[in-house]
Amino acid sequence: MGKATRVSARRTNGPPAFARVISSLRRLYGPPGPPAVAEPLEIILYENVAYLADDERRKEAFQALKKRVGLTPAEILAASRSALREIASHGITPDQTVEKLRAIAAIAAEEFGGNLDSVVRLAPSQAKKALKQFPSIGEPGADKVLLFSRSQPILALDSNGLRVLLRLGFGHEEKSYAQSYRSVQDALSSSLPRGYDALIEAHQLLRRHGQELCHRSQPHCEVCPLRADCAYAQSRSHS
Repeated sequence: MGKATRVSARRTNGPPAFARVISSLRRLYGPPGPPAVAEPLEIILYENVAYLADDERRKEAFQALKKRVGLTPAEILAASRSALREIASHGITPDQTVEKLRAIAAIAAEEFGGNLDSVVRLAPSQAKKALKQFPSIGEPGADKVLLFSRSQPILALDSNGLRVLLRLGFGHEEKSYAQSYRSVQDALSSSLPRGYDALIEAHQLLRRHGQELCHRSQPHCEVCPLRADCAYAQSRSHS
């Protein structure tokens, strides 16, 4: 993200309107489908079930977990490690993934009675603090759980979406990823759409754009519909 955000900090005209960014991406990719999962605990399991797997492999792993083991804490804790390992082998480091799945189930059962519905409806700061107890769930992950479960209207961003917005001039890169993330959130605080559908769509389109065109290295700026508003693209065209 370094070069992208150093350039964006030098913008003189400011970033483009957020609504225009999302509209351009919708024209490029079409409206995204609904998220694969929407229940809070299922979202956490989905995020952890296959480490560094692509979307299709992750979906396959989650469906295997659902069909062969079940998605309740009791079912996961009762499953054999070998069964969980086979499912986790859709990604890398399956043994570590098995321990994460078991830890998720244990935390959900012991701390929250096996159900996170009341947790995600707490005040945002309290809900995030509770969700961060789970493996691999930091601020962005907690935001995603709150958004996709339609519990809190927050624009969640993965690393792809964050990279796109930083290059467009929303916020700037800070010393840590978490600080960069908050910088973008602060920059967008007064211009976000209302309603869960629009926020979920924004998350999905920004993520896809980062995956398909706005790569970390060697992005395809020449075919990007946002290039006229992107300081990073402009810097590359003049270098």
